[in-house]
Amino acid sequence: MEKENENTLKVENKEEIVNDERNSEKEQKVELTSEEKLIETEEKLTRSYAELENQRRRYEKEKEEAYEFGGMALAKECLNLTDNLERSKLSIINDESLERNNKDKIIEHLDIIYKDILSIFKKNHIDEISALGEKLDPNKHQAMLEIEDSEKEQGIIVQEIQKGFTLKGRLLRPSLVGVSKKTQKNQEKQQKEEKN
Repeated sequence: MEKENENTLKVENKEEIVNDERNSEKEQKVELTSEEKLIETEEKLTRSYAELENQRRRYEKEKEEAYEFGGMALAKECLNLTDNLERSKLSIINDESLERNNKDKIIEHLDIIYKDILSIFKKNHIDEISALGEKLDPNKHQAMLEIEDSEKEQGIIVQEIQKGFTLKGRLLRPSLVGVSKKTQKNQEKQQKEEKN
């Protein structure tokens, strides 16, 4: 009987050892799972913080742009004033029914008003786009017509139909311009020279 008891004890001891090993493996798995969950939670927290920071930066940038360029619609509408003043000046110059003295006085007053408007524009960072004599730049100029000119290089602005303006470097409206093109004879000469 003793032998049976010993064998039973041995078997029970072996079972306990196996159970202890299984329990320790389970505990390690539980610990790994806890560590993995902690790492995953930290990663989520880091991503959430980064996303919030990016959103804050976007909001700040949008707020600055709204402050700087919020008056863009008003500025565009004010450009019509300059256009109308220039048209009025041209119509007065071309009006033959007015006396020379009256024309000069009216034009002088219109020029004063025009300069005042440009001064107000300047203070508010609205600048004229220079066009005449420059090479056509599609970012600032819009070509409305081509004018044959044998003296000018092709693509040079020779006529300004409507002035263009920028607000703090951002285009309000492009200059409407006439661009030089080579006369037909000059183009034929140039093609012959290129062939030779």
